[in-house]
Amino acid sequence: MFSRLVPRTSVSRARSISTQSRGLAAILEKKPDDVVITFAKRTAMGRAKKGQLKDTPVDELLHALFKAALNETKLDPAKVEDICVGTCHPPSPLYVSRAAAMAAGIPADVPISTVNRLCSSGLQAIRGIAHAIESREITLGMAVGVESMSLNPRPTPEIVDQVGSHPQAIDCVQPMGWTSEMVAEAYDVPREKQDQYALISHTRAEKASAQGIFADEIVPIELRGTVISVDDTLRRGTTLEGLAKLKPAFPDWGSSFTTAGNAAGLGDGAALCILTTRERAEKEGMQVVGKYVASSFVGVEPRYMGIGPIAAVPKILAKTGLTKEDVDVWEINEAFASQFAYCVEQLQIPIEKINPNGGSIALTHPLGMTGTRQVVTGLAELRRRGGKVLCTSMCIGSGMGGAGIFVNELRP
Repeated sequence: MFSRLVPRTSVSRARSISTQSRGLAAILEKKPDDVVITFAKRTAMGRAKKGQLKDTPVDELLHALFKAALNETKLDPAKVEDICVGTCHPPSPLYVSRAAAMAAGIPADVPISTVNRLCSSGLQAIRGIAHAIESREITLGMAVGVESMSLNPRPTPEIVDQVGSHPQAIDCVQPMGWTSEMVAEAYDVPREKQDQYALISHTRAEKASAQGIFADEIVPIELRGTVISVDDTLRRGTTLEGLAKLKPAFPDWGSSFTTAGNAAGLGDGAALCILTTRERAEKEGMQVVGKYVASSFVGVEPRYMGIGPIAAVPKILAKTGLTKEDVDVWEINEAFASQFAYCVEQLQIPIEKINPNGGSIALTHPLGMTGTRQVVTGLAELRRRGGKVLCTSMCIGSGMGGAGIFVNELRP
């Protein structure tokens, strides 16, 4: 299976990781130096260009989220030792992120950084803070994922002719819709299958919203005198027949199977996790909601960007000594139904365990937010069902994949 997807060296590397293998029992142990999560929430999301956050710049969104997080946790902002913000497209992201933090009451001596690993930027931010805690450089930090695709759409990458003449290099900068069509064509993912997987996402998200499930993971924020607390991105009443009638979004590429109904929507939103050591959390009376275990990133053929989870998931399982059966909930990003369907079937994971409340096809995919949002969503679902282990994964623009393992520590 993997020989078609990634170079043999990548496969052997994923299979050979053993130095950090620990297994389920060890991962569930509680140790003083564990990196734990004491807060994991997201804003409600808005549909790009049309939704409730369409006029909200990234600094305003971050400012509101920082204030809401500090208010809900009652955390003294002076105790924050570092902040990492994952985001992709806003100009001068470090400047606006630091300004937003300070305006929210975080002292000037708290440093901040921004990272961009495209669709996994939010997970990269969590990883950065977790690694700083593991190395004992800090003991408490914030990881944020944020994006306004309304105000900061994807810029067109520019590369010089000398670089662009390399076939893989030119594939790196192609639009993501093109990679969706390349996956569908190369791995024979028909339109009907894409629509079927999309319907699962739409149906689950609509049901979860009707039951008020997303309220568990959303922290209300106030923007310009209005409280934002409910996603406006869902397309209710979606049917297979309706999906089948939609026109191709990219008629000039491949088989033209991708549509507005079976691809992740463009959206706006932010998510935030507070991380610290278990020892400090217990000493200061912070509620531990989860534990960071490990994360891994891989590279795949840029043309087939969407297959990233097929390489990233085996690597993180090998790294942690887990089996697929040890994982209770999977949050795998639905960038496009073409790549999502292929990943699910190649990984051979029961669809019942994947995105049980819908994924980005239904909810939307603010690029910098998603890597953090999936952790927030996954931990909340584990609490509801009394599960323990979350594996989150996503494909990443330019041809990469990411994955992370987290443990729930709250009872239903």
